[in-house]
Amino acid sequence: MNDMTTLAAGLAPSDPSSISVVLPASPEAIRLEISKTALIVVDMQNAYASPKGYLDVAGFDISGAAAAIEKIAVAVKAARAAGIQVIFLQNGWDKDYVEAGGPGSPNWHKSNALKTMRKRPELMGSMLAKGGWDYAIVDALTPQPGDVVIPKPRYSVFFNTNIDSFLRSRGIRNLVFTGIATNVCVESSLRDAYHLEYFGVVLADATHQAGPEFAQKAALYNIETFFGWVSTVADFCGTISQAPASAA
Repeated sequence: MNDMTTLAAGLAPSDPSSISVVLPASPEAIRLEISKTALIVVDMQNAYASPKGYLDVAGFDISGAAAAIEKIAVAVKAARAAGIQVIFLQNGWDKDYVEAGGPGSPNWHKSNALKTMRKRPELMGSMLAKGGWDYAIVDALTPQPGDVVIPKPRYSVFFNTNIDSFLRSRGIRNLVFTGIATNVCVESSLRDAYHLEYFGVVLADATHQAGPEFAQKAALYNIETFFGWVSTVADFCGTISQAPASAA
């Protein structure tokens, strides 16, 4: 009864021919059915991961972003090879910031990007504006044919996007999260996924926080204790590589 397969949480295979693996994770292992799993790459844009991007300009420490990019690239490559859907999320707004909401929106008051632009009006129209450098996904993680890119106007990808219908139409139930920021958009999206009955896993070493290191630890604690599971890129890649080639 101590076998990892027996103890694994997660969605059981829907039919005897389905291909599933068991991912080591905290607080317990979780079963991933390959055809029902997606790798989510959260907001890996110049805004969040590059010098002179929004987070850097706003005064946040982005020194851990480079390491996260390297780990995400490894996870993305393994997911594509295994036939797991890769989904990139891209946070931002139109150049006039209508999508960001005006003074009647809490986002107008709490978004550090919007507050930064109010202090530095010369950044208006470029910071997190669609079509601009800040908004673009970093070159090292350029989406490839078969990947999906979903724009989002708020922290959670489940707000005012088509991701829920996209996932349900394909029978995807397990979401493996990577990206920036662990304590903001990653955690927000995983929390909403939980409430919509998805099984959420975060690959801790493929994420980076906005703020002090304790924010990273707190986010991971919240996820593994209340909303999902926490694993690593090495365990994810090693586990899905065990799936038969027919899964791709």
